[in-house]
Amino acid sequence: MADPRRRRLRYSYGAYHDGPDPLAPPFDVRAAMDEIGRDVMEGSSPRQALQELLRRGMRGRPGLDDLTRQVWQRRRDLQRDNRLDGTLAQVRELLERALEAERDTLGRQDTDDARFREMQLDALPSDPGGAVRELDSYDWQSSDAREAYEEIRDLLGREMLDQRFAGMKQALENATPEDVEAIREMLDDLNELLAAHAQGQDTSEQFREFMDEHGQYFPENPQSTEELIDLLAARAAAAQRMLNSMSAEQRAELAELAQQAFGDPRLAQSLAQLDAQLQGLRPGEDWQGSGRFRGDNPMGMGEATRAMEELGRLDALAEQLAQSYPGARLEDIDLEALDASLGEQARVDAQALADLERELQRQGLFERAADGSLRLSPKALRRLGESALRDVVDRIGGRRGERETRRSGAAGEATGATRPWAFGDTEAWNVPRTLLNAQLRKAGGDPRDLDVTDVEIVETEQRSRAAVALLVDTSWSMVAEGRWVPMKRTALALHQLISTRFRGDDLQLITFGRHARTVELGQLVGLEGAYAQGTNLHHALLLAGRHLRRHPDAMPVVLVVTDGEPTAHLEPDGEAYFDYPPSPHTLRATIGEVDKLTGMQAAFTFFVLGDDPRLAAFMDDVARRCGGRVVAPTLDGLGAEVVADYLRTRR
Repeated sequence: MADPRRRRLRYSYGAYHDGPDPLAPPFDVRAAMDEIGRDVMEGSSPRQALQELLRRGMRGRPGLDDLTRQVWQRRRDLQRDNRLDGTLAQVRELLERALEAERDTLGRQDTDDARFREMQLDALPSDPGGAVRELDSYDWQSSDAREAYEEIRDLLGREMLDQRFAGMKQALENATPEDVEAIREMLDDLNELLAAHAQGQDTSEQFREFMDEHGQYFPENPQSTEELIDLLAARAAAAQRMLNSMSAEQRAELAELAQQAFGDPRLAQSLAQLDAQLQGLRPGEDWQGSGRFRGDNPMGMGEATRAMEELGRLDALAEQLAQSYPGARLEDIDLEALDASLGEQARVDAQALADLERELQRQGLFERAADGSLRLSPKALRRLGESALRDVVDRIGGRRGERETRRSGAAGEATGATRPWAFGDTEAWNVPRTLLNAQLRKAGGDPRDLDVTDVEIVETEQRSRAAVALLVDTSWSMVAEGRWVPMKRTALALHQLISTRFRGDDLQLITFGRHARTVELGQLVGLEGAYAQGTNLHHALLLAGRHLRRHPDAMPVVLVVTDGEPTAHLEPDGEAYFDYPPSPHTLRATIGEVDKLTGMQAAFTFFVLGDDPRLAAFMDDVARRCGGRVVAPTLDGLGAEVVADYLRTRR
């Protein structure tokens, strides 16, 4: 017989249904940083980008907007499915039952007294409140009718107390006269306590005595008079909002019926005194609000008051989730209220968002600028650069022999020597040596005019350092045509590559619109698009020349990203001159700076965006003049082309 201890255990696996999934993945901080970076590059501030991320959430995790939609859906369901006249409907039903039983009993009696009683019943007011009041002194002949009438008065008392005190309706289900008298004593003591507190007296001892005697009516266990007032005022305000939500006729009926609660008007008077004191002590509560309930499910007074309390909590949650007030923080969200209204999963999702915000700040991805605004930290910029460079490397690695639209010129400084061409070489041909090789080969009997083995190229000097100027067009057309973010991601990728792989190189970022200026990476990433006419390549080349001259021992590299012809140049007085189509003066000034940099042996590459034929022709002419290259990449391929060109030139 097999050992039962060695029996194979069998397991079954399925979806997790008992509350939130404990194995659900946390938010990906790196992915979150990528999304924030994209929004910043599109023109949002870091604070706006963070708030937008928290609003929309991330894959697999809802954001604040999703939670807000759930809040409003719960609010709509609450008002759509219920109505507030449940107590009035019950009173009408019990009253009808009592009158029907009484008339049935009287109908079996053949006396003048029975006929007189029938006349009394026929003369009752049409409204339930007036009818119940008139029947207060009526001598019931039917025990069933008397029981139904007494149930009306008990129901009214329990509902009125259930509005103000949690669980009171169930506690008084079979209340004796002694129980009712204990409630009245509690209300009298409570009103005395609140009156003393309102007069500024120290009620600490009085509160302890009150709780020792009546604490069973307060399962929330308040610890002070202030806490007790907060508890009662919130519930009393909800009860008032429930009354505000009813019609004038319904309010009048309830006011009339309240006098009959437990057959004694003193309960209604004590509760009215309590409400008045609470309203004076907590005027900031919402005593004037209301709600529109239009469903089919009738709610009693206590249940309706709790529904109004939930509406208040839902409104507060919606405000907390909106995070639109000054100083808003995710820690402001009442997780317990969220759990009570929407379930545990909503609480878990809100907590995860708060954890994400806290983790982003803990990791130092944001910092305060001198003006107090929030900005991306160097660590965040490095992470964005890593992401941008990773995308670029993937794209470079995934290319299948694509070639630039146009290319010409060479990189590096000629040494005077030549060598045979090898696959992958981009240096210029040494034409005399190539033709000589062809003639020598033909003299040997080979009839071909030219063969690849004849080609010799100019050998260039390999420099250990490079001074790189990346000139990016920031004119309005770059924003309007969707080239803004690809341009910024290109700068991020190149900056990350140089700062991690080629730390001896020196990169200068230069933006040019109507004017040009040098910028740090963080400034470029956060740069907002602005409508301004002018593409001042001349000014940008001036700044590039200044950068290259500071590094005379480095290989000069100039990378230009633009989508328009030069339409502005810098005058001697520092003012920018603009004209479209480009004026000859602007073109001469721009070409003049190109010539100066060419004299410094700068390696030029022009990345032309868009399909403007005038721009293409101009850049072709400039590239031939300076021995540079022209690349016409797609927007998605811009970063890959710039990085690949830098690496090619660097080699």
